[in-house]
Amino acid sequence: MRFMSIVTSSQPPQQPTPELLEAMHKLADREIKAGRMIDNAGLMPLATGAQVRLVGGELSVVDGPFVEAKEVIGGYAISDVHSKEEAIALAVEFMQLHKVHMPGWEGTCEVRAFAGFAGQCGA
Repeated sequence: MRFMSIVTSSQPPQQPTPELLEAMHKLADREIKAGRMIDNAGLMPLATGAQVRLVGGELSVVDGPFVEAKEVIGGYAISDVHSKEEAIALAVEFMQLHKVHMPGWEGTCEVRAFAGFAGQCGA
């Protein structure tokens, strides 16, 4: 089963501490070597991005930063694991690293199954 873990935060963007970066790299390296992590990355600040919007039948492109952004996606990981519980355990371990190495940081790690895996259908 493939899952995407998406990390979001409503706090102003912060550079991870060197200790957090090292701990995240160790976790990712372990999971990649075990064949459970397919891909992962942090994302650049909103100012470097763009949004393609479809509103009222009209397409538009808006360059970042986005004033209305309430939560920002900071990064993601794609895992290939045996169950949702295993994907959640990885997300808990990842968020624990933030708790230990960036006290006061608040965020969410959303765990979502890919459509088409484990009997799921895409819309």
